[in-house]
Amino acid sequence: MVLGSDLRRGNAKGGPRAAGRGTAIAAALVLALAPALAACTDDNGGGSQATPPTPTAERTTSPPASAPADRAAAEAEIKQNWQKFFDPQTSTEDKQAVLENGDRMGPVLQAFSGDPRGGQVEAQVTKVEFTSATEADVTYTLTLKGATALPDASGTAVEQEGTWKVSVKTLCSLVQMSGNGSPVPGC
Repeated sequence: MVLGSDLRRGNAKGGPRAAGRGTAIAAALVLALAPALAACTDDNGGGSQATPPTPTAERTTSPPASAPADRAAAEAEIKQNWQKFFDPQTSTEDKQAVLENGDRMGPVLQAFSGDPRGGQVEAQVTKVEFTSATEADVTYTLTLKGATALPDASGTAVEQEGTWKVSVKTLCSLVQMSGNGSPVPGC
């Protein structure tokens, strides 16, 4: 029996009010289950007519790792590269090397470094939590001329081409916080 199938005119117990209540319940149920049902469908919008493939002995894929193989080394590299990126003495070229997509982020990096405060900012990473083998949430403190300017700030680090880097999203959020208000190409 389908939910609400006996709600046809004249078959609902309790008269028209019960039918309205049943319809409302059915609609609420559909709305509540729609996201779960949508998650179960394929990208083509239709069901598959073929039977699902059976697993073979050759398939040895494992679920994605929630951390890199050497957590300690990755965490040390993240801390080192964040400190390097936010060091006012580090050259733009060296900053690009530890910035996600650094070779394409020149305008954003220039906007960050062009802010007079950008040349006086340093960062100290206080916590690294890996969310995958190639991404981590980073908690850090930004100092401006040695004084704490942004305690317990949140950012992300990404592993790119074998190097743990400051994410573009982290840099863009800092550039936007600078108060300039004008859009920066690349963010």
